[in-house]
Amino acid sequence: MDQFRLDSLDVFAAIVRCGGFRAAALERGVSSSALSQTINGLEDALGIRLLNRTTRSVAPTEAGLRLLQRLGPALTDIRLAVDDLNQLKENPSGTLRINAPGPAIDHFLCPAMFDFMDRYPDIKLELISEAAVIDIVDQGFDAGVRFGKQLAQDMIAVPLGPALRYAIVGSPEYIAKHGLPLSPNDLADHNCIRRRFPGGTLVSWKFANGEEALDVLPEGRLTVSSAHNELQAAVAGFGLAHVFEDYATPYLASGRLTEVLKSWSPLLPSWYLYYPSRKHSSASMRALVDFLRAYDWKLPDVPA
Repeated sequence: MDQFRLDSLDVFAAIVRCGGFRAAALERGVSSSALSQTINGLEDALGIRLLNRTTRSVAPTEAGLRLLQRLGPALTDIRLAVDDLNQLKENPSGTLRINAPGPAIDHFLCPAMFDFMDRYPDIKLELISEAAVIDIVDQGFDAGVRFGKQLAQDMIAVPLGPALRYAIVGSPEYIAKHGLPLSPNDLADHNCIRRRFPGGTLVSWKFANGEEALDVLPEGRLTVSSAHNELQAAVAGFGLAHVFEDYATPYLASGRLTEVLKSWSPLLPSWYLYYPSRKHSSASMRALVDFLRAYDWKLPDVPA
């Protein structure tokens, strides 16, 4: 077997994780042709094909899959070994990639991360907004954020901020025209602004009042995919929206929105940052976790 550069193994893993040469090249800031040459050299050195390439897709061969199974933990150990050198520096350094839903980034991560980056100027951050539940290790993320503590057993979870609450809101003009709903059952007579998850499922509206609980699948003319758009439609008087209270607070304070069915909105678990429970975490990851554990969670004002 001919000699090859160890970094070509990292390139191979990145191409499989990103699903192709172009996406991996964008992530690494190089050209697709450079990565193609690296893989060609690696396959020549090993004497076996690792990737099946077509004009539309790239997929690992059986040999490639077998190599990846051994390669993943080894590359992680190498990265941690190199990152341990950060302990000899005054400030941790490197890049942290965090995957989180939009609301968590808007109201918790972004404000906290601005302060974190001021404290650790040598750390770079990537905040990727995504609602779907993913394998953060397989997708190359250092940490993820999800709602509640329903996480894999091999993950460590750190709460972000206080408990959450959904609010049902509408403009004063809409409520004056269509009436005030007194119970979740009254929503059948209202135009509800619906939201659809990336996977296609419609978001249901959950209610609880004492021991009574209801799960309502709203009906309405408009369906969107983001809380921002849902809120825009409510402010425009188009119907009732179901959003995290943090989104609605400045609009409620300014009088542009009115909350309804407040007694039916229960408290929910907080957001959680989660990351693999490895024996040794990187210096930058340890700095992030320590920072978040001590952070004073004051929600920012959002212009109304």
